[in-house]
Amino acid sequence: QVQLVESGGGLVQAGGSLRLSCLASRSIFSVMGWYRQAPGKQRELVASITGGGTTDYAESVKGRFTISRDNTKNLVYLQMNSLKPEDTAVYYCYAVRVLSGAYYWGQGTQVTVSS
Repeated sequence: QVQLVESGGGLVQAGGSLRLSCLASRSIFSVMGWYRQAPGKQRELVASITGGGTTDYAESVKGRFTISRDNTKNLVYLQMNSLKPEDTAVYYCYAVRVLSGAYYWGQGTQVTVSS
């Protein structure tokens, strides 16, 4: 069974930092990354990274968030700096399985930024 387990969410003041981690149970994914969903809003892509290290970011987080990946440990990270109240959301790790293209999701971790 394939699992993605997130950790690292929490409550932080505006301007602060958090680092999210996502551990995959198997090394079978091409793209990995993070989505987020704020109350009353649609889920949006925050950042993604390929197995080769190519990254992509939402405009709203460019320059503040950094995604990275350790393929030897099946881990993907999201370093979030200069956090804003509008970054408050549930953050979901996702991964795309090689060949099939199937998406897998973590359970979500809450990030709350107070003003």
